[in-house]
Amino acid sequence: MSKTLENLMEAFAGESQANRKYLAFAKKADQEGFPRTARLFRAAAEAETIHAHNHLRAMEGVKSTRENLQEAISRESHEFTEMYPQMIAAAEAEDNKRAAQTFRYANEVEKVHAALYQQALDNLDNQTLVDDYICPVCGYTVEGEPPDACPVCKAKKKSFIRID
Repeated sequence: MSKTLENLMEAFAGESQANRKYLAFAKKADQEGFPRTARLFRAAAEAETIHAHNHLRAMEGVKSTRENLQEAISRESHEFTEMYPQMIAAAEAEDNKRAAQTFRYANEVEKVHAALYQQALDNLDNQTLVDDYICPVCGYTVEGEPPDACPVCKAKKKSFIRID
C-alpha cells in the first residue's frame, strides 16, 4: 500500500469521525440552548463530510451500486461476526456495562443492515420506494411500518424516526 493511500484512509477515517462527533456536539448545544453554536457544529460537520467524500473518491472507494452493496454486506457481516463479538467480550471482561450494551445494540443492528443490503442487492431492479425507519436508541432499521416495540432495545414505535 502506498503512503498516499494510507494517508487517504487515515484522513477519511478522521473526517468521518469528526462529522459524527460534531453532529453529536450540535445536538448537545441545542439541548443546552446554544443554537448558534449548534449551527456552527452542523456546518463544520457538513464540511467534514465533503472532505471525507473527496478522500473516498480519491481512493476510488465509490463504485457501482451493485459493488457498493456487496461491500456494505461484507463490512456489516464482518462487524457482527468478528468485530462486535470481540468488543462485547472485552467490555464484559472489564465490567463496562455501558460499552457492552452499545456494542450489543450495534451488533444486532448490523445483522439487520446486512440482511437489508442483501435484499436490496437481490432486488436491485425493483426501485419501488418504501418508508424506512430507524430506532433512535439502538439504530434498528426497518423498511415499511416500524414495529410496536424495537426488537433490539424495546423502544416504542412512536419514537422511530422516518428517513427520507
